[in-house]
Amino acid sequence: MATQAGRLSASDHYDIVIVGAGPVGLMLSTCLARWGYKIKHIDNRAEPTATGRADGIQPRSLDLLRNMGLKSAIMAHKPARVYEVAFWDPPKGGKGIVRTGTWASCPSFIDARYPFTTLLHQGMIERVFIADLEKNGVQVQRPWTITGFTSDEKADPEFPVTVQLEHVDGTARETIHAKYLFGGEGARSFIRDQLKIGIRHKDPIAYVWGVMDGVVKTDFPDIKMKCTIHSEHGSIMVIPREDNMVRLYIQIASSTDADFDPRKTATQEEVQESAKRILNPYSIEWERVEWYSVYPIGQGISDKYTLDHRVFLGGDACHTHSPKAGQGMNTAFLDAQNLAWKIHAVESGFAKRSLLETYEPERKNVAETLLDFDNRYAKLFSQRPNAASDAQAASTSSSGPEDNEFIKAFKEACEFTSGYGVLYKENELNWSPAHPAQSHVVHPAGTKLRTGRLLINADVTRVVDANVVHVEQEVPLNGAFRLFVFAGKPSVTTQALKDLATNMGRKGSFYSSYTRPDVDSVSHHEHDLPHSKFFTVCTIVAAQRSAVEISELPPLLARYREHVYADDRWDRHVPDATAAAHAKMGLDQERGGVVVVRPDGYVGIVVALTEGTATVDALNQYFGSFCTKKLGEPHAQL
Repeated sequence: MATQAGRLSASDHYDIVIVGAGPVGLMLSTCLARWGYKIKHIDNRAEPTATGRADGIQPRSLDLLRNMGLKSAIMAHKPARVYEVAFWDPPKGGKGIVRTGTWASCPSFIDARYPFTTLLHQGMIERVFIADLEKNGVQVQRPWTITGFTSDEKADPEFPVTVQLEHVDGTARETIHAKYLFGGEGARSFIRDQLKIGIRHKDPIAYVWGVMDGVVKTDFPDIKMKCTIHSEHGSIMVIPREDNMVRLYIQIASSTDADFDPRKTATQEEVQESAKRILNPYSIEWERVEWYSVYPIGQGISDKYTLDHRVFLGGDACHTHSPKAGQGMNTAFLDAQNLAWKIHAVESGFAKRSLLETYEPERKNVAETLLDFDNRYAKLFSQRPNAASDAQAASTSSSGPEDNEFIKAFKEACEFTSGYGVLYKENELNWSPAHPAQSHVVHPAGTKLRTGRLLINADVTRVVDANVVHVEQEVPLNGAFRLFVFAGKPSVTTQALKDLATNMGRKGSFYSSYTRPDVDSVSHHEHDLPHSKFFTVCTIVAAQRSAVEISELPPLLARYREHVYADDRWDRHVPDATAAAHAKMGLDQERGGVVVVRPDGYVGIVVALTEGTATVDALNQYFGSFCTKKLGEPHAQL
């Protein structure tokens, strides 16, 4: 470690080089900068995004930004919020367009904290991240580009990546030695090309789109809504924006056209005239146009996200799709978050290097799902049936035999596109019956939690100050696993809680094996990581707040006094429950359970809370499957 620290102090040695300061690069840089990593971050643009590009933040991404403390800075720009989508089509037997239906952007059967899509210019979002980076001593170096790199662990096991950088005008060059290199430079990734990683196109159909941001004067009644508009003159998508702006997407050409040309273009005026024809009988005029572009879109996915788990790709360098899905920036955020915490776990000595091998399959599977949805949705979108009946059907959570393909696609898609439907498949992080952790206490009967899915949202009362809080938001994105001890009814689980704390505190347990070296000098005011940099422990008691005494909990749990909660809030999803958070998770309201949540908010394993050693034995087996230390052997049952 001393050698490593010494080499990192050299001006040309870094933990990571990040190329590209779009959403994926900025999210990765922000996470790692907060956790103390030395970062070289470059971008070939002289300034952050000035106009155009991605602008939609989905509900789950807003959760993530709140968890990072960045949501308020983004909402300060007063973005547009889309709660509903309106559909307009030609009337039966008539001319023009009529509204044929509306439905919720994030329907009520999705238990979202923020059931809307937030729409804000990407440049403003980038600047929020850049300001946070600067607080943590990282500046994006502009305008610089990458000209070459090599990766050779045999030649240098600690800093195997050598990167050549150059100012875009050729006046300056640098050679950097790093542990990792990340390519977030977009669809034309230099790093991906140098690695000779191909792009596979999911659908041979390609499109040419025109997109225009501007301030308009119109009598179209839904200009402040997200709209899909079909007419005999073509189709258009309307996206409201901040500062009275609106974005219009217009499909200019498709590879299904007889005379398709992927280089086909259209002038700003031609697209405006097309929009006027499509919106007829309504009028539209532009007071100003902020940005206009024509670009081809194809559905592509990278064959690999990494070759050696030292040089990684993410964001548009890995996956491209149509703008209809509104997923580009959101998928990029989660690519970066997934990789960031895994690099942190490995480099801080907590996890084996093999943990990095889970990045590609987890994130590539999500991209595959996205492209499958985008492909299906785009086709159904162009042949959509009458929306008035669809809208009513789509307001329910269940699919029935009367649902047509479009309704089914919507119901399946809205959970996925909101971000709440992301599912990571089984691996060492996401327990399954094939996992090395084998015990009768794992995945107790009745649990509604699914490993590889987000923790279910729930409200609880924080005991120390009586604040009602969102339990899933209580632990900030700090790179640590979150251990949620659902403590059940105190009169029933007193011994089980004592045994849990005793066995967690034993030498060789998953918890005590990663004690902070400075544990004896940690401030009393350290709420989240007082004992270990890798675990935050939350205790949720099935009782009224007035009945919960923190001092009566085992000391190990009581040390996290800011993370002791009373499960005493009513919830409409479980109206008859006495402990709603327990009930929403599908945990016994008297006997509780233990839920391990990964640093990115996804459930890793659910274990019953029992007397004896079985609970901690199962947790030792779970963490032992990817941690660097050999954890405690199962004990004989007490």
